[in-house]
Amino acid sequence: MRHILFCYLIVFSFKCSFAQALTVGNLCCEYKQDPVGIDNIQPHLSWQLLSSEKNILQTAYQVMVSDDSLSLIHDTADIWNSNKIVSAASIQVAYAGKPLQATKKYYWKVKVWDNKDHVSPYSNIASWQMGLLTKADWKNAQWIAYDILPDSNKIIPAVHGNGDLAWGQGKDILPLFRKAFTIYNTVKRATVFISGLGHFELSINGKKTGDHFLDPGWTKYDKHALYVSFDVTNQLKQGSNAMGVTLGNGFYYIPRERYRKLTGAFGYPKMICRLLVEYADGTSENIVSDASWKTAPSPTIFSSIYGGEDYDATMEQHGWDSPDFNDVSWKKVVLTEGPALEAQYEEPLKIMQVLPVVKKTKLKDDVWVYDIAQNMSGIPELTVKGKKGDTVKIITAELLKEDGTVNQQATGKPNFYQYILKGDSIETWHPKFTYYGFRYIQVEKAVPANESNAAGLPVVVDLKGLHIRNAAAEAGTFTCSNELFNKTHQLIDWAIRSNMVSVFTDCPHREKLGWLEEAHLMGSSVKSRYNIAALGRKVVRDMIISQTADGLIPDIAPEYVQFVSGFRDSPEWGSCGVLLPWYLYQWYGDKQVLQESYNMMQRYVAYLEKKSDNHILSYGLGDWFDLGPNSPGESQLTPKGVTATAIYYYDLYILSKIAKILNKPEDAAKYNKWGEAVKLAFNNKFFNSTTKQYGTGSQTANAIAVYMKLVNDKDKAAVVNNIVKDLRNRNNALTAGDIGFRYLLKVLDEAGRSDVIFDMNNRSDVPGYGYQLAHGATALTESWQALAVVSNNHFMLGHIMEWFYAGLAGISEAEDAVGYNKIVIRPQVVGDVTYAKASFQSPYGLISSDWKAGDTFELNVTIPVNTTAVVYLPVKNTSVIMKDNKLIKPLTIEHDKALVAIGSGSYQFMVK
Repeated sequence: MRHILFCYLIVFSFKCSFAQALTVGNLCCEYKQDPVGIDNIQPHLSWQLLSSEKNILQTAYQVMVSDDSLSLIHDTADIWNSNKIVSAASIQVAYAGKPLQATKKYYWKVKVWDNKDHVSPYSNIASWQMGLLTKADWKNAQWIAYDILPDSNKIIPAVHGNGDLAWGQGKDILPLFRKAFTIYNTVKRATVFISGLGHFELSINGKKTGDHFLDPGWTKYDKHALYVSFDVTNQLKQGSNAMGVTLGNGFYYIPRERYRKLTGAFGYPKMICRLLVEYADGTSENIVSDASWKTAPSPTIFSSIYGGEDYDATMEQHGWDSPDFNDVSWKKVVLTEGPALEAQYEEPLKIMQVLPVVKKTKLKDDVWVYDIAQNMSGIPELTVKGKKGDTVKIITAELLKEDGTVNQQATGKPNFYQYILKGDSIETWHPKFTYYGFRYIQVEKAVPANESNAAGLPVVVDLKGLHIRNAAAEAGTFTCSNELFNKTHQLIDWAIRSNMVSVFTDCPHREKLGWLEEAHLMGSSVKSRYNIAALGRKVVRDMIISQTADGLIPDIAPEYVQFVSGFRDSPEWGSCGVLLPWYLYQWYGDKQVLQESYNMMQRYVAYLEKKSDNHILSYGLGDWFDLGPNSPGESQLTPKGVTATAIYYYDLYILSKIAKILNKPEDAAKYNKWGEAVKLAFNNKFFNSTTKQYGTGSQTANAIAVYMKLVNDKDKAAVVNNIVKDLRNRNNALTAGDIGFRYLLKVLDEAGRSDVIFDMNNRSDVPGYGYQLAHGATALTESWQALAVVSNNHFMLGHIMEWFYAGLAGISEAEDAVGYNKIVIRPQVVGDVTYAKASFQSPYGLISSDWKAGDTFELNVTIPVNTTAVVYLPVKNTSVIMKDNKLIKPLTIEHDKALVAIGSGSYQFMVK
């Protein structure tokens, strides 16, 4: 008996070990885990594989979907059973079952087969809940408001600047809404679908719903708006309940006082919602926004996305969002109309970090300046004690003036916050519907705790900086032996996170606009640090909505204001409409975005053709903020025709590739032929065949021509040599600006000249990253020179972050890869760097590269399951290569690099 039991245990142990050789996890629907509010009728699913073995590839999968989690436990799928599908696809797998119903929750699981005859157990059960698919799904919910802005007072599009003085201040009432209701049965699930324009905050039974900030993401409100979905099951109770909503202006309505970059008015704030309550007995009911709701002014007496916010705590109505509140004095809401609604897919903004004050300085008895030591996007949080009616004024800024006061000269002034105390012991407050970019907090009419206070002013018990950003998950990490590069990485990262909201903004203060060149030029850097799949699709949607009837994609999206000249129409900006969808396909395997934006791309290149003269474009902003003899602005060193025409050609080159992927061979041939005509015209116009220079021979002119494949093969080496020569002649000082610098880095890296990149950036004596750090910057600045007269929190020049990951640490994807299914590990050993380490969460799983160089070169690599990789190792003629302590021969040797092919798993390489 003991022998039989022993044998059974051996067999059982073997079966468990065998079963766990392949597992499935990280199930996502539309890039999210267990999302609520999916309005795609064919959502896309993905999963990741884990295996204890190496060289594992998926060969088949089976997906099961049910509307009942219990049935899935018993392997019953009443909605979709894909059965075994022979396929390597583990990302972007389109749902193909029964038609999905609005608001319904679906459960799913998956198992896979691999190339070594392993079959995984089924994954854990995941879920998604559908959103509202048609207008009827809102169940007669209506837009409600405190007041309605007359059509004659709407300002669409917005006006650049302060507008007409005759319009007045335009201060509006920011409302509270409430609705009491009763729950009689046991709640199984409750979901709220809600939009409030410009922004809303929802509470149920006195408690805020969720942890979002500035919901929903901003859009072109005359065309569409976003709604947000929350599971609120745990917030409801049997008996009396109440919903409360408070609204802020955002970009929907911009009051005409204090600072504003633009003056616009889509309407006064309004909201719409549907609360679906599903009971355990199978019944359900809906509580919707309608004429039965009540409204009153909120204590937020002023709010502007540009100018700041004021809050009068004496106006607070305790318990206003609780069921037992007496709202007899509140007025009935006004019914109104609103834009078409779509689900919000990008991650929400959240308070992501709390920064304490590290220093405070007294300027006057009632004026103090606090330093949080980091320039960031956010809001101040004030904790104060004082008398009822006392008013504390808070002014935030990036920089200080010579007299120690805060300096808003370059970031938009006046922007400030005012808090009127209610006088009840200690009070804590922060703005709800605006934010700014700042490091310093100037507090007026109050003093810090434990300081002299003869005037009896309010006492600041605590003050913090709350950093807000898009809550996209972190995807990458980087560090190396060069401390300047580590600080540069941090410098850029703070600028990225400060400008990553519901669009990619230029700055978190002065403009807050979605300038499009940043999305495609900085996209590779940003995606190295954060998962921007959903946010990237939001940007694409904004471009589709903002495209004009004649095909123009304006420089900003959403296009709230129509700028003039190159600030509205510059090909290097508008081409984001072609390039960003292509990058999203490359990075995340998102073919949907290509399909959805294909018409936009076609219309845009047709627009460029009409603007061209014999295939040459000669307008726009050019290489914005390059380093020339004058103050930074429009291109100084590179003819605008070079960058505009080069990117026009590249649009056609990429569009031809996209047409092939979408199975449009005739289009592919057309765009290829069209592109060749542009290429010929470009070289005839700008290339000097004697000097092998493009245009003026600037770093940008030559680099963009090489990167965008406009240089003929026979001339490429000479053009690259001219780039290096220019840099060496300038003692390795850069001149390229916003448009050219990324391409300069890419061309040097691909040519094996990362040594030049190192020499150009490992310094602090000329304008660049080190120079900014040496001059006290804590976030990347708008100008290479860290000028005080422009923004000191801009991410447009942060392209070296891409090189940190793809060049120095060596993590990139193959040219023909989709979603990192084919990986390249090609670390660059340059300068004084003795080690570099990076990781990246790809759609298939974690990729990591960790190397150190000395007498030997050592590299540790991790490659996720269902992918393959080629590793480039630095070698000499006498080098010996070892993989996992075994001698190996490389596939080939290319330019002092040994190429080794590997599959999934973790590996140790050593070159002696």
